[in-house]
Amino acid sequence: MQNFMGTFEAKTYFGQLIERAIHGEETLITRRGKVVAKIVPVSTTNLESAKSAVVRLRALAKEMNLGPFDWDKWKNYRDTGRR
Repeated sequence: MQNFMGTFEAKTYFGQLIERAIHGEETLITRRGKVVAKIVPVSTTNLESAKSAVVRLRALAKEMNLGPFDWDKWKNYRDTGRR
């Protein structure tokens, strides 16, 4: 079941929203009448699916021989043209 709640009310009752999620309820958070977020229960199926995806990605990266990740190099790519 989905409930709707405004951002101010959601902030006030955040602990209760977490309890509802634990019990399987979804809550849509709205701002000025538009849905902006959703609080949902975490299912073990989703966690297992995510874990298996990570394992497959790591195996693929190893197979592709990508080497170590160089964060400074990627920051330079990101920042190119920003100044």
